[in-house]
Amino acid sequence: MNSLTSRRNFVKAGSSITAGALLAAPHVARAAKNDKVIKVGLVGIGGRGSGAAAQAMNADENVALTAIGDLFEDRIKLRSRILKARGKSKFQVTPETTFTGFDAYKKVIDSGVDVVILTSPPAFRPQHLAYAVEKNVHCFFEKPVAVDGPGVRKVIDLAKKAKEKNLNFMSGFCWRHHFPKQEIFGKILKGEIGQVNAMYSTYNGGEVWKKSREEGWGDLEAQMRNWNAHLWLSGDSIVEQAVHCIDMMQWAMGEELPTHAEGSGGRQVYDDMDKYGNIYDHFAVAYQWENGARGYHFSRQQNGTAGSYEVELYGQKGYCSAKNRHAILSGDESWRFRGDNNDMYQTEHDVLFKSIRSGGKAFNDGERAAHSTMVAILGRMVAYTGQKITYEDALNSKEDLTPSHFDWKQDLPTVKIPVPGVTRFI
Repeated sequence: MNSLTSRRNFVKAGSSITAGALLAAPHVARAAKNDKVIKVGLVGIGGRGSGAAAQAMNADENVALTAIGDLFEDRIKLRSRILKARGKSKFQVTPETTFTGFDAYKKVIDSGVDVVILTSPPAFRPQHLAYAVEKNVHCFFEKPVAVDGPGVRKVIDLAKKAKEKNLNFMSGFCWRHHFPKQEIFGKILKGEIGQVNAMYSTYNGGEVWKKSREEGWGDLEAQMRNWNAHLWLSGDSIVEQAVHCIDMMQWAMGEELPTHAEGSGGRQVYDDMDKYGNIYDHFAVAYQWENGARGYHFSRQQNGTAGSYEVELYGQKGYCSAKNRHAILSGDESWRFRGDNNDMYQTEHDVLFKSIRSGGKAFNDGERAAHSTMVAILGRMVAYTGQKITYEDALNSKEDLTPSHFDWKQDLPTVKIPVPGVTRFI
């Protein structure tokens, strides 16, 4: 058995247990009241971070947000007011537990929190997770888990360490906690459309937020404040956003990893390096699995274009729409989800805090999340280079996107836009 097959079997076995447990009891009750206050720290107080913190405060009757860290003080001031209004008495952050700077994550974790929410740009995710696991703190961390192969490998190792320590280690792949998707993917994995032969996923929409440089900002600040436009910080849009659809393809394949991928991409409308950084505005990637299945992914960020956010599956027995309609068409038989919907963002925190409160076997989807992230990175790699690349080679890539320094005053080297056929796989 080769290393890739072994890894596939391991990941598939672990994910089936998690999926099975969720499907057996999809409606997870809120954690019961307990005299012990679960102290929560937040690192990265952007829109998603603020939302996650609010959901954490709502997930348990006896929880408190006690510490906040971010690179920029102005963001803390803006978002803290909103969180305080939403959390009321559960918002217990003080000036002494408010931290700024690149080391703010350490100060939040060291402040005595039981669980930390990590929602800084994904470039920092492996570093922040490593410190949390070292300090025996439960983790909720947004997707993606990293932006390059070395980062993904680190998170895989951290997930194993968290498991050894029985630390809860939950990713923000929120669709995994969506009741309609739990039910339809459960049916897919039971073979109700037969072997999946082809998949079609899209993440097509307009531009997401971009922030132009302001007077007085050096290169580092300008890129940090406009982080989703820069490869080293976001991993590009296929990794930072479209990874949700790619994760659902992985879900449908029982977590089996693709053997290789090929594809293309580029910039058609992103014409300003200062505003749009060095990322692409569209991708088209074809993934290949060992059993012959193919997965076709398309994504773009272009204003004025048709929107599409879908995952469609084609099996031996029928067709399935797994993202929006949650329906199966199989010969003369058909099925459509008609149960209760849910706020998946809230549910994932309900699951997390119930697990923390129980003190039993910890929730840990870190390896699964890392592999889904890597599949998205593989898609970026083949688009950037124009080459066919295996998953194994991508995972073991030596490409480290970390910049040469983190000096606010020093210029950063100009990073060119990737050119297929010219940009090399490292």
